[in-house]
Amino acid sequence: MSPWQFLADLTNPDLAFLPKALTIAVLSAIMCGVVGCYVVLRGMAFIGDAVAHAVFPGLAIAFLFSGSLVLGGTIAGVVTALLVTVFAQNRRLKEDSVIGIFFVAAFALGIVIISRAPGYAGSLQQFLFGSITGIPDRDLYVVGGTTIAVLLAVFLLHKEFVAVTLDREMARALGLRTFWLDLMLYVLVTLAVVMAVQTIGNILVLALLITPAATARLLTDRLAVMMALAPAIGAGCALIGLYLSWSWDLPVGGTIVLTLTGAFLVAHLAAPRHGLIVRLAA
Repeated sequence: MSPWQFLADLTNPDLAFLPKALTIAVLSAIMCGVVGCYVVLRGMAFIGDAVAHAVFPGLAIAFLFSGSLVLGGTIAGVVTALLVTVFAQNRRLKEDSVIGIFFVAAFALGIVIISRAPGYAGSLQQFLFGSITGIPDRDLYVVGGTTIAVLLAVFLLHKEFVAVTLDREMARALGLRTFWLDLMLYVLVTLAVVMAVQTIGNILVLALLITPAATARLLTDRLAVMMALAPAIGAGCALIGLYLSWSWDLPVGGTIVLTLTGAFLVAHLAAPRHGLIVRLAA
C-alpha cells in the first residue's frame, strides 16, 4: 500500500477507527517520549516495565466492572507508586528492590483478578498486546487531556526533575523535596504507561517509554534538544509503524516497537558524534 492510499484510508468515513488509532498512538508516543527522557537519564529503565505491571490490577478491576480502563489503571499505578516511594526512603533497601517487590506483586494481583472474568484468555491477550483499533471514543479525549496535563507538569517541574536526576544529594541539600519529586515522576510515568498500554499492550509498553529517549540521547548532548527529539521520534515511529501494520496486516504494537528499534539502531550506527561509524573512523 502506498502512503497516498494510507492517507485516503485515514480520511475514509468507513474506517473511522484508523485516524483514532493514529491519534492515540501519537499522543501516547509524545507523553512517553518526554517522560522517558528523565527515566533514561536516571537509569530507571526498569521503572517503565514495573509500572506496566503495576497498572494491571486496576485494568483488570475496571474490565470486570465495565469501568474506565484508563481510570482503573491510573489509580492502581499511583497507589503502587506511592507505596514504592514510601518504602524506598529506607536506605537499607535500594529503590530497584522495592520496585521489584511491589510492582510484580501488583501484576500478580491483576492476574488473579482477571482470571475471574468470563473470556479470561481473550481479555488477557488484549491487556498484554494492546487493542488500538478497539479504543472507545471517550478514551480519545481522556488521552488528549492526560497528554496536556503531563506536558504541563513537566514544564512546571523541569528544573526540579533535572536537579534530582543529575545529583540527588545536592538537590536535597538545596532544599528540594525529593520524596514528592520522586512521587510526581512515578505518577507521570504511570499516566504515560496507562495511555500507552492501549496502544501497544502491557508487555511492549517499555519500548515506547525508553527507546525514543535512548535514541535521542545518542543524537544530542543537550537535554532540551533531547526532550524535543524523543517525542518526535516516538510519534514518527508510531505513524510509520501503524502504516506498515495497516499495509501488511501486522500486529500494531509489535510493528511500532520494531520501528522504534530500527530508529535506535540507525542512531547507534550513524549518530553524528556518538555513532559507531564515527567512533570507528576516529
